[in-house]
Amino acid sequence: MLFYLLYFLIANLFLTNLYYLTNTIHMKKTILNLTALAAIIFASCSKDLQETVVLDEASSPSIGNAINEQRIADKFVPNELLVKFKKGSSADARLKALSKINGKVSEQVLTKAMQNRGDDEGFFIVNTPLAVFEAINKMKGVEIEYAEPNWIYQHDATSNDTYFINGSLWGMNTGNGSHAVTAWGYNHTGSSDVIIGIIDEGAMYNHEDLAGNIKNPLEFGRSVGVDDDGNGYVDDIYGWDFDGNNNSTFDGVDDDHGTHVAGTIGAKGGNGTGVAGVSWNVTMISAKFLGKRGGTTANAVKAVDYFTDLKSKGLNIVATNNSWGGGGYSQALYNAINDANTAGILFIAAAGNDGRNNDQTASYPSNYNLPNVIAVASITSSGALSSFSNYGATSVDLGAPGSSIYSTLPARSGKNVVSGYGSYSGTSMATPHVTGAAALYKATNTGASANQIKAAIFNSVTSTQSLSGKTSTGGRLNVSTF
Repeated sequence: MLFYLLYFLIANLFLTNLYYLTNTIHMKKTILNLTALAAIIFASCSKDLQETVVLDEASSPSIGNAINEQRIADKFVPNELLVKFKKGSSADARLKALSKINGKVSEQVLTKAMQNRGDDEGFFIVNTPLAVFEAINKMKGVEIEYAEPNWIYQHDATSNDTYFINGSLWGMNTGNGSHAVTAWGYNHTGSSDVIIGIIDEGAMYNHEDLAGNIKNPLEFGRSVGVDDDGNGYVDDIYGWDFDGNNNSTFDGVDDDHGTHVAGTIGAKGGNGTGVAGVSWNVTMISAKFLGKRGGTTANAVKAVDYFTDLKSKGLNIVATNNSWGGGGYSQALYNAINDANTAGILFIAAAGNDGRNNDQTASYPSNYNLPNVIAVASITSSGALSSFSNYGATSVDLGAPGSSIYSTLPARSGKNVVSGYGSYSGTSMATPHVTGAAALYKATNTGASANQIKAAIFNSVTSTQSLSGKTSTGGRLNVSTF
């Protein structure tokens, strides 16, 4: 009896695998393309390491491949595509393309940054009853530039002891820190004329160590109920919430990650309170796109374009901080970051928390090959590469303090949200050290271009054994001369 039971189980397993293989080959003639792929990253506060799934970026990354969609269903919005039609395609051709997937347009994403580069249509968010990659495959050969998943991103942080109370800001010190303390000693503490965009969760703009440093100068203190800066977002006083589609950029204690990032970039220094950011004096604007479930590609594009448009209105936006990652290659996001590059805005990004080589398995958005992207790994106070940190001799640029980093946090006191502090770890924490460095350099070198700021950061790194062959510079952040 046992023999027949085993025989039945083995036969069933064989037939199941044969069915799966046959269907996979039907979808894609071969799955051998999976050897030259770009990686999907999913990182969270608990460093929840998910199974890696890959897409073939080289051969039309936006069309998709034969992969097991069930395994990555938490990486993108189900039953939803981002679709950009070819310029000049007819209405009939578009209807035909949508009919292939029973698709319905739920939103047109057309930002002012897109319009400024001559794109008068943007892309569309399309809902379909089909599974995402099935729908993408059905759209092959029709009048589209790309059809891709609406990837979901998460912040690249790992929690440590939130009540870390020893007050050690090692990341600002000499030794293996950023040497910001040396720059401060020369009275180089930044300038409020320098503006940094924080693309993340919201940030606690009324925190005791951040108040006054987070605001949109074109809206702050001006008319209520009026779009003073003419960017299409009414009363974006501190920025905009693209997840909630409103101007409430701080929504309570859940916006801890964005607040922590903001503190490392630009918490007030010399005020006898709490912590100090790399740049004590700086203006930060919040573009909240990460909600409780993460953030989508569509909203990330809106956030990046938000700053590109604000720069076109005269704001001195030097860089955006991007301590997040997830999903595969996105043409829509690539285009947005490229527009920021054209505008002279650095895109400083976390390398990811999977402890892997980004040269072999790409981590987006830090792996986008654009001149304005700076990819940041995390180091410990001993100078070692943090155990969780991604690395890459060509795809990751430098290391910065990212383990046990003390910074600003929202805290709960009864029913009230009050100013707090705590220690987090992650490439999320390393990235704002570099963004703060960009702000600090721009403050003392007011005429510096994005390329010159990037070169200054790279040329001033301290060679570090743990980063040799693991980053393109082989070194860690050092702002002592900034």
